[in-house]
Amino acid sequence: MGEGDRPGKAKGKGKKTKGTESYKLYIFKVLKQVHPDTGISSKSMAILNSFIVDQFEKIASAAAQLSRVNKKPTLTSREIQTAVRLVLPGELAKHAVSEGTKAVTKFTSA
Repeated sequence: MGEGDRPGKAKGKGKKTKGTESYKLYIFKVLKQVHPDTGISSKSMAILNSFIVDQFEKIASAAAQLSRVNKKPTLTSREIQTAVRLVLPGELAKHAVSEGTKAVTKFTSA
């Protein structure tokens, strides 16, 4: 097989354009978990997606800053956890930390 060839695909017949990354699918999945009969408009989805991108950037920047201040070249879950505590307010930070800890535990045990 040549470079870029995949089994089951005709040569030269694949989509090569990359879609823009977004959290829309995940927002929709969570919405359906919480309110199965509720929909969301595309404008509302775009606003929520922007909000999540902004929060991600804030947390990532805070974590990177913590890493630089502590002269550590590696961004670990500890920096992320501290950044979440700094960026998110009160109860929201507590829930985010517990969900993050649960996700890391699940990932490491798998």
